[in-house]
Amino acid sequence: MIKSKKIKFYGLRDISSMEILKEKLSEEQIFEVEVVASVLPFRTNNYVVDELIDWNNIPNDPIFQLTFMQRGMLDEHQYSEIATLLKAGASKETISIAANKIRAKLNPHPAGQMTANVPIMDNHVVPGIQHKYNETALVFPSAGQTCHAYCTFCFRWAQFVGDHDLKFATDESNRFQKYLMLHTEISDVLFTGGDPMVMSLPKLEAYLLPLLQPEFDHIKNIRIGTKSLSYWPYRFVTDKDAEGILKLFKKIMNAGKHLAIMAHVNHGHELDTEVLKKAVRRLRNVGVKIRTQSPLIRHINDSANVWAEMWRKQVNLGMIPYYMFVERETGAKEYFEIPLSEAFEIYREAFKQVSGLQRTARGPVMSASPGKVVVEGVARVNGEKVFVLNMLQARNPNWVKRPFFAKYDETSTWLTKLTPAFGEKEFFYEDELEEMLQQKSSEHEKGKNI
Repeated sequence: MIKSKKIKFYGLRDISSMEILKEKLSEEQIFEVEVVASVLPFRTNNYVVDELIDWNNIPNDPIFQLTFMQRGMLDEHQYSEIATLLKAGASKETISIAANKIRAKLNPHPAGQMTANVPIMDNHVVPGIQHKYNETALVFPSAGQTCHAYCTFCFRWAQFVGDHDLKFATDESNRFQKYLMLHTEISDVLFTGGDPMVMSLPKLEAYLLPLLQPEFDHIKNIRIGTKSLSYWPYRFVTDKDAEGILKLFKKIMNAGKHLAIMAHVNHGHELDTEVLKKAVRRLRNVGVKIRTQSPLIRHINDSANVWAEMWRKQVNLGMIPYYMFVERETGAKEYFEIPLSEAFEIYREAFKQVSGLQRTARGPVMSASPGKVVVEGVARVNGEKVFVLNMLQARNPNWVKRPFFAKYDETSTWLTKLTPAFGEKEFFYEDELEEMLQQKSSEHEKGKNI
């Protein structure tokens, strides 16, 4: 029987007083965590600390790397600047000003999130929604813009640093619902954040139940992007509204919608606890589909064996491996990123180890400005070694499944660092993409200022 547990959060102010840190880390190591956490968001909870981290394997434990800040996440100049201020007892305001300058250099919103992905309706920006691909809209509930714990690699880190200008969230007017109603090409709505599963049951109902009305019949699939299964599985087991959440999910499916939990699982160890296994069983018992995704992350899961084992565990539990992403070009990317050449080999080696049931994960995939670009393979064509690339999704649907080629190299970590193969000056989509981005930027500025 799973005993109930009350969540306890640990933030920046708790780092120096956390008993487990004082037992396992030196004063200098604790200070390093504080320095980096003054720039990038830090939050964890008692489940992660007590049940997931192997405190006998610090600092190499993958869950420790996943949740606790590491010195290498800032470059030496950035680290030294904040460390000096902390040691000098600088004011909170002074540290915040220095931290904000560093954040601005960390590409807080990659791939056009603040402009190219934000829709316009009635000549106004629609708050808290992104619509990059025709069939899919992302909704950022205002009450779901935090998490049970923050991942150190998170590409949405800017949501959590307290700067309103860097934050996505719906307003209280529900204009996003009108947008969804009008755009009948949208079949899939992904609720994301932050983490929608931090919301109370009434808040979840306020966002989800309206989509069951006839005016939203064109919306067939509802997705919830969440790390709650890994970071707080009690949400679906013993929390006071756990039963209500399961009933809500059942109601959605009984209304004819497909409901998918897009579970963020970064390492197989997250799947080992009994409460996680029970949470998965309870979700599956009411018919929820659980699809899993993660970026490939240095220090955490940069091993084919780790991925193969993680996929095996997921399928054994009834989860569906969905994506292996490439770490995005934001935040502490230089600490976490992996060259595309290495990423493809890790994916290929993991793929070779598993059966067909585990081979549903697509990767390595870059969620880049033109779309979801997958490295299909490495080939030699007319004597030139190349990356074979493809788009699984694209701003222009005509770009999808149209193979293109980049020169092979062993250092590039992102699409924009690749060079077209065969003497081409640019990739086939670049001119059209530039026109689209300029138009979107112009519309966004106009909609923001009206």
